[in-house]
Amino acid sequence: MTNTPQQDKTQSSVRISEAAHKHHEELFPNHKSTLKITDPELIEIFDNFAFDEVIVLSKFDTKTRVMLILASIIGSQAVSEYKVMVGAALNVGVTPIEVKEILYQAVPYVGMAKAFDFVHATNEVISSRGIQLPLEGQSTTSPETRYDKGLAVQKAIFGETIDQMYERSPKDQLHIQRFLSANCFGDYYTRNGVDISVRELITLSILIALGGVESQIKGHIQGNLNVGNGKDILLDLITQLLPWVGYPRTLNVLKCLNEVATE
Repeated sequence: MTNTPQQDKTQSSVRISEAAHKHHEELFPNHKSTLKITDPELIEIFDNFAFDEVIVLSKFDTKTRVMLILASIIGSQAVSEYKVMVGAALNVGVTPIEVKEILYQAVPYVGMAKAFDFVHATNEVISSRGIQLPLEGQSTTSPETRYDKGLAVQKAIFGETIDQMYERSPKDQLHIQRFLSANCFGDYYTRNGVDISVRELITLSILIALGGVESQIKGHIQGNLNVGNGKDILLDLITQLLPWVGYPRTLNVLKCLNEVATE
């Protein structure tokens, strides 16, 4: 279908900066935006903000930045945007295994009910690229080792806080602490494909987008600091997610960051 003269005029009047156009093309080469036709003012505002003003402040490489945005989109439950961004991630060098690990890392935080559609969306995009499924397994634990290995990872990230959580837990709730060690950390954090420092950034990205989980956000801000992701890196992360998660969640996590990462 060809554009009408009015549509061509509308597209040409959208004033996208050179930097925004360059960064957008890197993710979506030769993409023909229908929203430039139907919503040109919105596209002008968003693209110039998300692909120029925000990116110019970042020290993340493109691949890492897109991985963190992808994680936040899962937390936001935006399946349609997620499918588009998975394609963009593959375009800039994120491997299919890394895409899967971002998704798997989200499961213990959003729950399988919310992750289910994203699993199918991921498989659809990956398969469309001619990539055979299933991918190579990344698990490093067995039913016999998952608890001990998970507990070790927990302590490596959060230190003595983990012992305190066990000590303070009512006896009838200790199984939840053991689930955290064996399942959340033993089944997921011990996986190959993404290293711990990036995995913690991914987790924080998911939590920021979820909203209403400030105590968990504070815990994982501290976890990020403990694995070497300094306050400057976390502020960069928050800045890069802003166009995708909005101001309320951004301001909430900034408050958490300033309370945990005191100068």
